[in-house]
Amino acid sequence: MKKLLVAVAFFAFFIFPAEAQEIAILKYQGGGDWYANPTALPNLIDFCNSNIGTKLNSKPETVEVGSNAIFQYPFLHMTGHGNVVFSSEEKENLRNYLLSGGFLHIDDNYGMRDYVIRQIEELFPNNNLEEIGLDHPIFSQEFQFSQGLPKIHEHDGKRPQAMGIFENNRLVLLLTLESDLGDGWEDPAVHNDPEEIRKKALQMGANIVSYVFKN
Repeated sequence: MKKLLVAVAFFAFFIFPAEAQEIAILKYQGGGDWYANPTALPNLIDFCNSNIGTKLNSKPETVEVGSNAIFQYPFLHMTGHGNVVFSSEEKENLRNYLLSGGFLHIDDNYGMRDYVIRQIEELFPNNNLEEIGLDHPIFSQEFQFSQGLPKIHEHDGKRPQAMGIFENNRLVLLLTLESDLGDGWEDPAVHNDPEEIRKKALQMGANIVSYVFKN
């Protein structure tokens, strides 16, 4: 077991260059629109670089779940409205990535919840997907969210939830539900959100980015 842990740690050391500050969009199979919210991530990156001192690559790349390319990026972002399917090989690849130091943020854009939770349960059969407590630094990393995940768009009256998979006390996967963070990151003209609402979305996104790159 010790040899395995050492091997994982050694592997993780070489996954990301010391100064790597890049986010990639995760492309998946199943028919869901993995490409949703095209202006969201570039806007979040610009906000983070301007407000919290990150030096993220301004143009996020797209990587497939089963590709070795995911190991080049410390932060993967995934979104959509529909079905999500990971093959057994893709699950193994993504699990290895997450256990070796990577991080995945899945933002349910309303419609993918049940599909992606099924995949998460298969990805980590021995880990419970649990609601993240308000005392977690993800809610105070740069900006204070004392009530937790903000509500950006209302669809069905349910409260927003930040769900996570933890491995050795490290948050490796974050699933944001009933919030629509990504829509709040998009260009203002896309949804015509009030500036205060859009600001909350970007600040919460910045907390997630800061948690990954500054901890």
